[in-house]
Amino acid sequence: MTGGTMRVGAVVLTMGNRPEELRALLDSVAKQDGDPIEVVVVGNGSPLPALPEGVRTIELPENVGIPAGRNVGIEAFGPGGRDVDVLLFLDDDGLLPGTDTAELCRAAFAADPELGIISFRIADPDTGVTQRRHVPRLRAADPMRSSRVTTFLGGANAVRTVVFQQVGGLPDDFFYAHEETDLAWRALDAGWMIDYRSDMVLYHPTTAPSRHAVYHRMVARNRVWLARRNLPALLVPVYLGVWLLLTLARRPSRTALRAWLGGFREGWKTPCGPRRPMKWRTVWRLTRLGRPPVI
Repeated sequence: MTGGTMRVGAVVLTMGNRPEELRALLDSVAKQDGDPIEVVVVGNGSPLPALPEGVRTIELPENVGIPAGRNVGIEAFGPGGRDVDVLLFLDDDGLLPGTDTAELCRAAFAADPELGIISFRIADPDTGVTQRRHVPRLRAADPMRSSRVTTFLGGANAVRTVVFQQVGGLPDDFFYAHEETDLAWRALDAGWMIDYRSDMVLYHPTTAPSRHAVYHRMVARNRVWLARRNLPALLVPVYLGVWLLLTLARRPSRTALRAWLGGFREGWKTPCGPRRPMKWRTVWRLTRLGRPPVI
């Protein structure tokens, strides 16, 4: 398949509380070069504002979380998104500053049949700065360097839909945090590659993830679930032990640490979903890519 023949769709998840930003994002998607992009906007437990003509909408009666909400958007394009070849996932307060992003995605996927996921560069619209946490690799000092990576950014990416058809969608029960890494590990285990592309940019205001009230609990719980679901048994305690030590070394507040430890315990005590440990060759692949699955 050539880039020009690739059908591209987009999924935008919103809680309906940023109507102006959402409209600006949709306008930037409509301005993309190449064939028009079919857009599905999912209202996650909230009614949707008036949207441009042609945008498909789904209003969920309750907030089901980020991964489950995005999965609803995927299925709107047929099982596993099969009605299109590529799906863009964009935060509702983001903006595509360039008109060539979709065409760059088409060209990248057409040129590399092993490429399954592309992670965009997130930049602040006022300063142009990319936060270190938005560069999905350990060596994050240079956000302008594109590279193979082992995970991706949830609200600024493109996924070849055959990946969903092969390994499934995002883990619904995660609700928030680490759902991208869960999908990334499953995709890598199935033989797909992930690229971070600095030339594919999503403008997004600089924020701190801890702004979410559930951040510390969800991060800890889902970290445990991630390991229990995906890692060989020998690596589960190593991975979680390293993250426990890193968390303590960062000296979180007493309130944050209490929430984190509560989430850590919850991750062990509650069902994590199906366990499909990755192959040891995938562990070696992750290691060669610079992020062995123990850190």
